[in-house]
Amino acid sequence: MRLFGRREQPPAEALAALDRDERVVSWGSAAGGGAALATPLGLWLPGATERISWHLIDKATWQDGVLSVVAARDTGDGVLDELPARSVRIAVPRDLPHTVRSRVERTIASTRYYRLPTGSGVRVVGRRVPGRDGVSWQLVFDPGVDRDDPAVRTAAAEMVRQSRSFFEA
Repeated sequence: MRLFGRREQPPAEALAALDRDERVVSWGSAAGGGAALATPLGLWLPGATERISWHLIDKATWQDGVLSVVAARDTGDGVLDELPARSVRIAVPRDLPHTVRSRVERTIASTRYYRLPTGSGVRVVGRRVPGRDGVSWQLVFDPGVDRDDPAVRTAAAEMVRQSRSFFEA
């Protein structure tokens, strides 16, 4: 708690991207200017035109002053495709690395990896989505899996059913 003086604020240009009612819960100053902002809804990286929702961050690492984030895009039916990693050097991290870690972990209700009949696999993830009740189930296939193969689709549906039953037990 700060008794005297003003609390340092993120740069105005970083705040301009936020939705009107969105508030900053943590932030870090980027080495090249700008800021990375954490809000209850997701993460804004410097220069980004949209937020990365917490439930779509597949991986996040903090190492040697660099925050790296692998986000995913929902291709439909709960199937996620990982996007290329985005990294930013954070000159003044404050509590941003801890906030990112805890917010991402808080969304994960369940995660299980299964082998598919083809020999590769799929990760079935149950996520809590900010602003929604319950758990949403997502599939992250290993690279190269033919998602249109009927055997893969049937097996993946069964794996989601199994994961739900383990989660609800």
